[in-house]
Amino acid sequence: MAQLSDDCFAFGGPMMSVDEAIGIIAARVTPVRDIETVALTQADGRVLAGDVSAPLPLPPFTNSAVDGYAVASRDLTQGELRFFTVNGRIQAGATGGEPLRPGEVVRIFTGAPMPQGADTVFMQEDVRIETDGRVVLPPGLRAGANVRPVGEDVPVGHAALAAGQRLRPQDVALAAAFGLTRLDVVRRLRVAVFSTGDELVSPGDCRGSAQLFDSNRFMLMAMLTRLGCDVNDLGIIGDDRTSLADALKKVAAGHDLILTTGGVSTGEEDHVKAAVESVGKLVLWRMAIKPGRPVAMGVIGGTPFVGLPGNPVASFVTFVHVVRPTVLALSGARQQPLIAMPVHAGFTYKKKIARREYVRVNLRKSGDGLLQAVKFPREGAGLLSSLVDTDGLVELGEEITRVEPGQIVGFLSYASLI
Repeated sequence: MAQLSDDCFAFGGPMMSVDEAIGIIAARVTPVRDIETVALTQADGRVLAGDVSAPLPLPPFTNSAVDGYAVASRDLTQGELRFFTVNGRIQAGATGGEPLRPGEVVRIFTGAPMPQGADTVFMQEDVRIETDGRVVLPPGLRAGANVRPVGEDVPVGHAALAAGQRLRPQDVALAAAFGLTRLDVVRRLRVAVFSTGDELVSPGDCRGSAQLFDSNRFMLMAMLTRLGCDVNDLGIIGDDRTSLADALKKVAAGHDLILTTGGVSTGEEDHVKAAVESVGKLVLWRMAIKPGRPVAMGVIGGTPFVGLPGNPVASFVTFVHVVRPTVLALSGARQQPLIAMPVHAGFTYKKKIARREYVRVNLRKSGDGLLQAVKFPREGAGLLSSLVDTDGLVELGEEITRVEPGQIVGFLSYASLI
């Protein structure tokens, strides 16, 4: 279990930028040290605990890249056709057979080992076969064509997979190609999640006329699961400081992170701030971000605490920029910068300087075939439909004050944010 200092998230400025927030998290969060070994089938999405060096070259032997005929390039004549006798046939999985003699070729198939003496392969569609069985090779093919040399993909000893990377399907495939069956990974983070507010009830429970079904909690738990966390759902805790404080203190010892939604503003019924301060240390971050702004960061018994806004869009956006980097840091994973894709704006928009804003958009192809971001027609951080019915967010940097149609803007797909 990672143990953080009480002042881990201290910040002295009046308003925090997104980059400052991510920098503080990356620099001050101590990763968990527990490691477990998992089968390759369970490795996708996990954080690799140690470097993996190639135990063998890939490919491990020189082989043909195509179906065709293997030949020694020294037997080829520049600018002239040449007739060769076919001596043998090598399929994938077979041995290389006898050494190639002058004037001979070997019928070979994709993935089959090259026979001794051969260094070039002619594709079968480029070869003419005579009635007597000989083959005619055309001129102009360079030596070494259509051959995969040993170690061409990955040389033996190469640092193929680095500690701290979140494993993807292609990374798992590389480990399998090395003959590995298991990998050492950081254990999954244990995250406690609950919502606050007397106005909320869980789906399936009886809803009062002035109550809402809790949606944020389920969104956040799904996002944490996609980040590879083990999530403990604590449900809804009402607007009572003592109940909140007791719940926070109880779960801190058995979890790596505590995440709440709602109750982090400065209203009289926003009790999360006072509850955290009674059992730990809290800093209320006011981030220069829209939607978002109020985010509570703190430490309870060495366990980090994050309190997100109650509005669903603000909760989603601040999760991406605060919770996501916190989870990566706690897992010992490398921070993964979000890289926006350039697209054309299909809307007009004004914003304040020195604040980063995220606009919900759909991608469309314009008349000239270029991608265009079309703004969701309604504003409001409480509109769940604005997350459901859009493709992603346009990121508008702190220096931007206005967007005009046709202007290049940065687009972040929802899939890239988790």
